[in-house]
Amino acid sequence: QVQLVESGGGLVQAGGSLRLSCTVSGRAFSYYAMGWFRQAPGKGREIVAAVSRSDETTFYADSVKGRFTISRDYAKNTLYLQMNSLKPEDTAVYTCAAASIFYDTVVLTTGPDYDVWGQGTQVTVSS
Repeated sequence: QVQLVESGGGLVQAGGSLRLSCTVSGRAFSYYAMGWFRQAPGKGREIVAAVSRSDETTFYADSVKGRFTISRDYAKNTLYLQMNSLKPEDTAVYTCAAASIFYDTVVLTTGPDYDVWGQGTQVTVSS
């Protein structure tokens, strides 16, 4: 049974930084393409960033390019989202997701692509 657990969310002032973590258990981390999604109150879930199984390909939403960085540590079975220069509009519940995929360098960018989801962690940015 594959499980994802997020951590690192919290309250931060605009311009500050946070690093989210997602630990994967139950199966080898390398089997999955990974992604970060977020959902603000009253809005639908949107892709934030994604990374391929091999860590060779990444994707970022236009709204976070240049500010957020997705990475994965295979030895620790952990996915990260480094968030810098945070803005109030970044406030949302952030959730990591895993997708079984055969291709080593393909990145997945839509919710239906993913098989397993974490419970989410709240990020609140004040101004």
